[in-house]
Amino acid sequence: MSEQPHVEIYTKTDCPYCEKAMDLFDAKGVEYVTYNVTGDPEKFEEMKERANGRETAPEVFIDDELIGGWDDTHELDQTGELDEKLGIADDAPDGVEEHRKLVITGTGIAALTAAIYAARSNNDPLLFEGDEPGGQLTLTTEVENYPGFPEGISGPDLINNMKEQAQRFGAELKHGVVENVERAERLFRVELANGDVYTADSVIAASGASARTLGIPGEDELMGYGVSTCATCDGAFFRGEDMVVVGGGDAAAEEASFLTKFADTVYLVHRRDELRAEDYWQERIEEHVENGDMEVLWNTEATEVHGSPEDGVESVSLVRNPAGHPSEKPDDPETESFDLDVGAFFVAIGHTPNTDYLEGTDVELDDEGYIVTQGGAGGGQTATGVPGLFGAGDVVDYHYQQAVTAAGMGCKAALDCDAWLETEADLAESEPASGEAPADD
Repeated sequence: MSEQPHVEIYTKTDCPYCEKAMDLFDAKGVEYVTYNVTGDPEKFEEMKERANGRETAPEVFIDDELIGGWDDTHELDQTGELDEKLGIADDAPDGVEEHRKLVITGTGIAALTAAIYAARSNNDPLLFEGDEPGGQLTLTTEVENYPGFPEGISGPDLINNMKEQAQRFGAELKHGVVENVERAERLFRVELANGDVYTADSVIAASGASARTLGIPGEDELMGYGVSTCATCDGAFFRGEDMVVVGGGDAAAEEASFLTKFADTVYLVHRRDELRAEDYWQERIEEHVENGDMEVLWNTEATEVHGSPEDGVESVSLVRNPAGHPSEKPDDPETESFDLDVGAFFVAIGHTPNTDYLEGTDVELDDEGYIVTQGGAGGGQTATGVPGLFGAGDVVDYHYQQAVTAAGMGCKAALDCDAWLETEADLAESEPASGEAPADD
């Protein structure tokens, strides 16, 4: 490899994961060239050929070697292999510890709000970005219900503004996935996927939740080849195709509405006979149906995605039953099976909280894996049963899951943490040093 490897990134317009990839190389101080494939058929075909048929962006190359998309690049970064390929690997031994007053896991809206308040309280917060830097909001094209933005604001813009604000007050953000947190006496031991270890007096878990998939045949094999969990990232690649969106909540309704800009027809597949989305989104869906650019397939579920990496998604197998949840009724004579020819398949069925890394703290989780916090009235609402560990955002909230409620919880967590740190400092100062007798009053 040359001393200065040649890095190329194929991108598209309005692509959050492309921004994440470029931010990663910017943070490493590595120069790169970009090729925007939006509206450029020749570059798009070039990307597909070089990326073994993949049609999603970004696609990253180092010295002509295919690194892959954001997930592939990020995974290599966490193992240290990316730095080796770039020729910037640090020869220092792994596991060098640094102590911080506060570590915040995540850089979504809850984490960044917590960082703003914690930094203003001189609690020196360090944030680790995790698998999805910026959180779910970076995948949202337009945020229209966040207070203070009458014309709306894009999700990435809102997150970037909050990052700048947090850093202005002294918060530090680092690329890294927290793999394990353990509580040892008064300190937390925070271990990253690359082996680095930090200790902290306190931790705010604001690691959010990750998109769920259906687990049906063809879904994993065709992920990135027409199957996606991000319509805003990949929808434009399938312009003129019929597309399927699976789900019935706000996310599914928003993604289906967005895709009408590109699709011939969007099929919204829902296993019940009514949506769970808020009224605004239900009205939008009704408008699209009336306009003829969307069809809702009620009481229907997808059972298999057909296609190949070479040709992409070609069709989807579906089942339908008038009573809903048809996959649970395979022997019901009213359950019918049929195939639908489509060119893309988007999954928007909710999220799973990112809490596996907290196993070593023995923090209480509910049946779905969400962090259990104190709640109620008064202070300490975001405290967990583990002293010094607080929870905020979608990693706690399985009900509201709104940007503004996540921000509010981030604020609460920072204030609760600050109060706890002050109490702990007072206790530490009042305790005698090891082996020293207490003062005789």
